[in-house]
Amino acid sequence: MRIGHLADATGTTTKALRFYEAQGLLALAARTSSGYRDYPRETVSRIRFIHRGQAAGLTLAQIRQILDLRDRGQPPCTHVQGLLQTRLDEIDEQISKLTALRDTITALQEHAADPDPAGCSPDDICRYL
Repeated sequence: MRIGHLADATGTTTKALRFYEAQGLLALAARTSSGYRDYPRETVSRIRFIHRGQAAGLTLAQIRQILDLRDRGQPPCTHVQGLLQTRLDEIDEQISKLTALRDTITALQEHAADPDPAGCSPDDICRYL
């Protein structure tokens, strides 16, 4: 399968496919006699896996680790579970920080709900922030 057809089949750009190949996510494609990349059909499922990993927030390095395990004949399930748990922990931490930030901004906004510029001292830029 030529690179353009593979790109169309997976909703990926040819530039991204070349990048995946350079990063070791895809095996180097065989070349036709005219020099075109010729990917095997199973590359479609591999690219779809890469996209699912990215959608879950995994880095390309993490996705490559999973693919390397699979390519060596090892089931990557335990490794994937660990990566997903780490990702969930990171998301929970982000949510916690965003909730605290929202609470801070809400309090500032409530304090500034009825602004009184006359109450500001000359040294204050804005007493509500």
